[in-house]
Amino acid sequence: MAIVLRKAGPPQPVGDVPPPTAFDPRFTDLVAKGAQLCSLYDQAVFSEGPVWWPAREILVWSDVEGRRVLGWHPDGRVEVVVDATPFTNGHTIDVAGNLIHCEHGSRGLSCTTPDGRTTVLVRDYDGRRFNSPNDVTCAPDGALWFTDPAFGLHSPRQGALDEPELDHRSVYRFDPQTGQVERMADFEQPNGLAFSPDGSTLYVSDTSQALGGTRHEIQAFDVTEGGRLSARRLFAVIEPGVPDGFRVDQRGWIWTSSGAGVQVFSDRAEKLGLIPTPQAATNCAFGSGERRLFITAQQHLYAIDLGG
Repeated sequence: MAIVLRKAGPPQPVGDVPPPTAFDPRFTDLVAKGAQLCSLYDQAVFSEGPVWWPAREILVWSDVEGRRVLGWHPDGRVEVVVDATPFTNGHTIDVAGNLIHCEHGSRGLSCTTPDGRTTVLVRDYDGRRFNSPNDVTCAPDGALWFTDPAFGLHSPRQGALDEPELDHRSVYRFDPQTGQVERMADFEQPNGLAFSPDGSTLYVSDTSQALGGTRHEIQAFDVTEGGRLSARRLFAVIEPGVPDGFRVDQRGWIWTSSGAGVQVFSDRAEKLGLIPTPQAATNCAFGSGERRLFITAQQHLYAIDLGG
């Protein structure tokens, strides 16, 4: 029987936060008229890694430090989807409809099927353990791309204190069919990542500022045939805070976490607007049909209804 953390019931409007702010007229249509930020759950320790799981029709996210994967149901219930996790962080859905986890503690990726069976996918590169896989996305061809910063090696609240076995922090491509792992690009501390709708552009955030570095930006790559990366370039510097996690909508526009909430950029890096949150946003995800945006922020899961 599932562990229920919140019984069914309506969300709670958040009254102490400014309304969404438009910096460009195009932003006006993105959020439903009169929409208000709502709290869906506020008892996590550190919320991250949200994703809509169509196979179970729930919003899944990680309580990284609480070591649980949680699920929000449309009736308002919140349940434990996976308990006693190895500091699970980012998620994606693969082409078969399974839930893919990034795990700081195990330093790898795993997979949970809709009926609850969990298996290990990958733990090492070239015979050495990863640092602490952080976020993952599924490419149009079914390959899983993920980031491997060192955050989990620096905080026992989100992993375990340890020396890295790799001398780089990179983005990888994992082919579930062959088991092949390829190192695609190096960063100071890669974090969030997402593809454009047609798969021709890959966006990756570098948030080394969180570990004393200087980067708080999103970079972009062209994705050539065969999954190669080229034309590396700076897409946007995000402030305040860092672009911890982000999503790309059907228009190709980027919705990124920041210290002020969720910032929205066009695919030409034009800043369109801001959805403020009371705490620094850590990540976000779209609900079914992109009609709702879910936002993780510290102990909270928030949501706001979107427009057309």
